[in-house]
Amino acid sequence: MNNPVYQTVIVGGGFTGLFTALHLSRQNYPRSVILIDRGERFCFRPLLYEYFSGDMDAQQVVPRFEELLRGSGVIFVQDSVQSIDLHQRQVQLASGDCYNYSNLVLALGSVTNYFGVEGAKEYAFPFWTQENAIAIDKHLRNCLQQALNTEDSEKRRQLLTVAIIGGGPSGIEMAASLADLLPHWYEGLGGLKEEVRVVLLNQGKEILKGDAYDLLRENALLELQKRAVKVEMLMEAKATAVRPDSIEYKRDGKLEKLLASTTIWTTGTSTNPLIKDLAVGDEHRTKQDRLEVTATMQLPEFPEVFAGGDCVSMKDDSSLPPTAQVAYQQGEAIAHNLKALALENELKPAKVNLRGTLLKLGLEDAAANIFNTFEVKGELGHLIRQSTYLDLLPTPVHNSKLRTKWLNEEVFQRYLDSSNVGKTAVQTMQVVGIAVGRKLLQMLGDNEKS
Repeated sequence: MNNPVYQTVIVGGGFTGLFTALHLSRQNYPRSVILIDRGERFCFRPLLYEYFSGDMDAQQVVPRFEELLRGSGVIFVQDSVQSIDLHQRQVQLASGDCYNYSNLVLALGSVTNYFGVEGAKEYAFPFWTQENAIAIDKHLRNCLQQALNTEDSEKRRQLLTVAIIGGGPSGIEMAASLADLLPHWYEGLGGLKEEVRVVLLNQGKEILKGDAYDLLRENALLELQKRAVKVEMLMEAKATAVRPDSIEYKRDGKLEKLLASTTIWTTGTSTNPLIKDLAVGDEHRTKQDRLEVTATMQLPEFPEVFAGGDCVSMKDDSSLPPTAQVAYQQGEAIAHNLKALALENELKPAKVNLRGTLLKLGLEDAAANIFNTFEVKGELGHLIRQSTYLDLLPTPVHNSKLRTKWLNEEVFQRYLDSSNVGKTAVQTMQVVGIAVGRKLLQMLGDNEKS
């Protein structure tokens, strides 16, 4: 048992947890900080598609926690959390170790929800981690190779069909990426790229319905048809069962079957079981079992405990989307208030400013809705998306290394060396201008806080 005095424990190494730890380090927080996560690596999920396609490597998208936290003073513990006792202020780990805390940060995120669909957990691939990306890559390449070697046309069609469940942002980004990537892979093996099928099944009537991505729906629909192969859309199709070689769904009151050797699950999340098991009253939870936190990101019943990210709902604003920019800003707010608490200063309400939405729509295309005011799409949208996420990468050193590599490979070599130098040079300057403008706004905001 370790000394519980002046020790802050952060449970969960996602965006909120990691950025809380890094902000505490930069602020010279006077207490020891321990970050606990079951994985060895942090996963920058918005760029996981770039890792999957080979445009970025593991060091860039899924760096090790030890590398990111080197020199920060934050202690990283790789272990699974077994239970959390809020009354005793203890975090019990699967290894048997137990950590007491003076302050706790809950940043456990969410888990995949398969909604009881038969076979979904066993046969559908999620896309959350490096391991998921590697498993999907291996499976798809095996399917392509088998398709190339079979003379059975129906079997080949099944092997070359990918079903993606869910028409939210994750499903759209996955469908668009695979509709560009798979034809390229298959053609490289000697196959006909036109035989590749990417089918999107959505339970609702519209894609991107009811969230911050509403404004990008029209452009997304157009871009899905412009990929190397068109994305087939099955609307109002509710998945009922997933098999190794097919997916069953209900549409217009009828049960139908789609032969597909690959099913990718991108719809639905539920609250982490550890959050559900906490000794927090129902009056301080949402219907989805997420924790309701105060404006200062604290649990009403346990003010020494802070929480952020997907596992919480802010009383004053329950409509915040579960995105990287929200988690980043919540982590910064939590860190500020932890230091204020340690120094007996006044805590400040967390202010989350949504700067727009970004949506990947193919290997070299994206849509960016800037401050919900104007939309940029195509290759320029792709550059803005890349630049924005590179700006959010953890630690200045990691950010600087990757940004330099990206500017060299993505902008200077690819665009300025192309035959269309004039147009792309203008586009590049536009991107730089937007990035600089965003940075200036951020600096002004920081100055107002200080």
